[in-house]
Amino acid sequence: MVPIGEAEAPEAAEFLHRHLNPRISPERWLAVLAPPWADGPNRGFALLSGGSVVGVYAAIYSTRTRRGATFGVCNLAAFCVLEPYRAHSLRLVRALLGQKDLVFTDLSPSGNVPAMNERLGFSTLPSATRLMVCLPRIGGGARLTEAPDVIARTLSGPDAGVFADHHDAAAARHLVVQDGERYAYLVYRRDRRKRLPLFASPLYVGGDPVVLESNWGAVASHLLRRGYVGVLAERRVLGFTPRGWGFEVRHPRPKMFKGASDPEDIDYLYSELTLLEW
Repeated sequence: MVPIGEAEAPEAAEFLHRHLNPRISPERWLAVLAPPWADGPNRGFALLSGGSVVGVYAAIYSTRTRRGATFGVCNLAAFCVLEPYRAHSLRLVRALLGQKDLVFTDLSPSGNVPAMNERLGFSTLPSATRLMVCLPRIGGGARLTEAPDVIARTLSGPDAGVFADHHDAAAARHLVVQDGERYAYLVYRRDRRKRLPLFASPLYVGGDPVVLESNWGAVASHLLRRGYVGVLAERRVLGFTPRGWGFEVRHPRPKMFKGASDPEDIDYLYSELTLLEW
């Protein structure tokens, strides 16, 4: 087993393409292993047999500040081990979780991974989600823009840093809603339901959330024009439940964390959710 560095990343990306999700090219996997923000101590770990990669656990690192405290985050981004070597899977997990003084997140676990995470001390984030239908709307006083130059001029403080780090992240979409001197900043991604890539999932809200809530009809109409039929509106991300036509999602996809004392310290930035569409 070896840490994945710059030299090992292309082979790890090719492995994930061949064995985890062939619809995602090696180049797109490589972008996950080399995010546009600062690198961490590694890019995950690879399991080797006879010099060949037989397993990969990709990781994405970031440094975050919450309530005046700064801490490191290791996002567990993609996990795949070939069947004959599954008995050694925990070696990869332990290598990652054995790193000290980090908060760990797993924001898209699937298969038997959630159950494994629970045994390893992970907790599940609150994920109450309402699927809001996007409806057309004419008019409205707020100004909406996805133009990068306008967004860069508008954002300030931590929001400016989020945009600088994520404007080249392949899966992150950026929308600013301006209402007079106030603004709301929404980072979202395109998600699939029933194999249909027609849904927007909010990942982060900056600025004034009241501006986003009071102009939700205009935001939904804007997203409809961009080809989204609905928004997977997670209350813990938005800070509110949008008004309009929709319904509760019975089984939201789990998102998990370990090492943080408060779930409010966890968001979905600096992760595979901003770097990779699937």
